[in-house]
Amino acid sequence: MKKFDGKVAIVAGGARDIGRAISEKLAAGGAKVVVNYFSSKADGEATVAAIKKAGGTAIAVAGDMTKQADVENLVRATQAEYGDAIDILVNVVGGLVARKSLAEMDMEFFESIMRLNVTSTFLTSKLVTPHMGEGSAIVNLSSLAGRDGGGPGAAAYATSKGAVMTFTRALAKEFGPQKIRANCVCPGMIATTFHDTFTKDAVRANVAAGTPLRREGQAHEVADLVAYLASDESSFITGASVDINGGLSFS
Repeated sequence: MKKFDGKVAIVAGGARDIGRAISEKLAAGGAKVVVNYFSSKADGEATVAAIKKAGGTAIAVAGDMTKQADVENLVRATQAEYGDAIDILVNVVGGLVARKSLAEMDMEFFESIMRLNVTSTFLTSKLVTPHMGEGSAIVNLSSLAGRDGGGPGAAAYATSKGAVMTFTRALAKEFGPQKIRANCVCPGMIATTFHDTFTKDAVRANVAAGTPLRREGQAHEVADLVAYLASDESSFITGASVDINGGLSFS
């Protein structure tokens, strides 16, 4: 028997990079996975196809997790396919969008980052938790930036990711009596399109060289940690923000 047999998992932002690795990991453990994507139907369908090819169960559902109507549709689609109960929620949705100094930022940009990284986590948590029962788990994705303030031009992103950690602690306290756990994962430098887009190769090389393990992390390693926090193996862990950065920073 696999550890997620009979469980239903929603992975918000589950179609590419770390999200895809998480979707595939949960499905490999026996979960029925809902892969949410926003802009790329091809990524969503490719992730579902990979899961099914490996013998797993998954569907792809489009939606902007910053919009309540889209999150409501995600919940409806999940229940129509797999029944009323939802056991695992993983919030991967988020991003840097652009590197901007404080002088370069306007209110519209700052608020857009908050919506993307914090509002999305709030809405999915608010609308999914009524369908979660004892033993369910929420895992949110924060960042090392939420602990150390991030790199140049990442003030808004770092602030939003710090908020995700605090929100996770609040969820742990609110839903602990219902035996629903909430934890957070804080990745450092992980080899994904995020850094392909926003981090120069020389900077990545310097960061890897300064990391005790002397390399960047891989998406599947983050997925392994998420799966642990979503499983009964971590049944007495809640409210934690767990670092995964190769020793680059200690909290």
